Amino acid sequence: MSHIMKLYPKLGNSYVIGVISIIVILVSVAECSGVQYQAMDCRKHSAVLTDFGAVGDGKTSNTKAFKTAITNLSQHAKDGGAILIVPPGKWLTGSFNLTSHFTLFLQKGAVILGSQDESEWPVLSVLPSYGRGRDAPDGRFSSLIFGTNLTDVIITGNNGTIDGQGPYWWGKFKKNEMTLTRPYMIEIMYSTQIQISNLTLVNSPSWFVHPIYSSNIIIQGLTILAPVDSPNTDGVNPDSCTNTKIEDCYIVSGDDCIAVKSGWDQYGIKVGMPTQKLLIRKLTCISPDSAMIALGSEMSGGIKDVRVEDNTAINTQSAVRIKTAVGRGAYVKDIFVKGMTLKTMKYVFWMSGAYGSNADSGFDPKALPKITGINYRDITADNVTYSAKLDGITNDPFIGICISNVHIKVSEENKKLQWNCTDIAGVTSNVTPQPCSLLPEKKGHDCPYPKDKVPIDNVMLKTCSF
Repeated sequence: MSHIMKLYPKLGNSYVIGVISIIVILVSVAECSGVQYQAMDCRKHSAVLTDFGAVGDGKTSNTKAFKTAITNLSQHAKDGGAILIVPPGKWLTGSFNLTSHFTLFLQKGAVILGSQDESEWPVLSVLPSYGRGRDAPDGRFSSLIFGTNLTDVIITGNNGTIDGQGPYWWGKFKKNEMTLTRPYMIEIMYSTQIQISNLTLVNSPSWFVHPIYSSNIIIQGLTILAPVDSPNTDGVNPDSCTNTKIEDCYIVSGDDCIAVKSGWDQYGIKVGMPTQKLLIRKLTCISPDSAMIALGSEMSGGIKDVRVEDNTAINTQSAVRIKTAVGRGAYVKDIFVKGMTLKTMKYVFWMSGAYGSNADSGFDPKALPKITGINYRDITADNVTYSAKLDGITNDPFIGICISNVHIKVSEENKKLQWNCTDIAGVTSNVTPQPCSLLPEKKGHDCPYPKDKVPIDNVMLKTCSF
């Protein structure tokens, strides 16, 4: 206080004491308010990972601590739910399962590290809509963070990090040493009310975020990073899901930044669960060898009512790509893309009807996918190699394609054939360079974009604290 009096000698002692008291009160209030975060639902109970014996040295296994903590907190599911706080540190762990009415919160400076001890990764049966593993026919490792048959589960934080330590798994995959399919980073199955937000995810063994057979999902504010040559490191893969929003994510990937899926050949046809009511907004993607957003190729349960708006791709192979093949069956329909900014692309438009890669020899060659109602509008692209490569299927053309208000600047190498089209039909309006003859000009026509909202876009997050 004497220091303050020297600076301001005309102020009385009582005035200065009053000011200091106010500051102390404000600091106390700030400390009591704790950490605030946005969530679909808040929690009544809380615990810290270290309460369960966890050690954040990056070397000690904390698999038991995570499992014990979550089991302990699950008792609060019917009494306001619980939040498990992961404090700053490096928390090595194998796979663990989440519970309902639960939040996993990673504080700033917290890093969850995926174990390289395969005994800490339980083995699961193959997904019913896929019929086999991706890397090997039989079985698959459980994801690092896994959950099934859950309601109201949240994974969020103050930009904490989950590191899958992927190089171990990528090396085995490249050497063809995998006898089971690599684990994903986060997989939630048969669940509803899911939020994954405000985290940095790095180096997943395979796919990063995989909600499957689930509904009412918000994926928001993720930074997802993997080397651009890493195998199968898709960013977010909504799979047989309904009512999903993916927003404000930055993804650098060795595969598709987002891959929309719904099952593989006869297995996906049998399960018959589409991905539908999907919104993808304000995504930034870098993926030199893959797509910003891929629809398929595993789409045998169907994909419909997808809204894609205000997205950016940089140094990426293609923008919103459709991948399918004979044997997939089902459909991709009612797709609406509006507002893309593309820089340094191989393709702006790419549709592949001969993607191949069937699940096994049991696929039905008569199961042809129906691709219709594909709409693109309001796109600018710079430094592009090819404007479009659009290949439907013989006797099964891709129809109802609409492209409007698109301006593409091709790269200096400027390929002569900018639009390569087979077995497609549709219209274009105000598109440069001039499209192929199978997409004739319809002057003054704007491709449609729905005015209604996907239901999940009406969900307002709550401000929570602990």
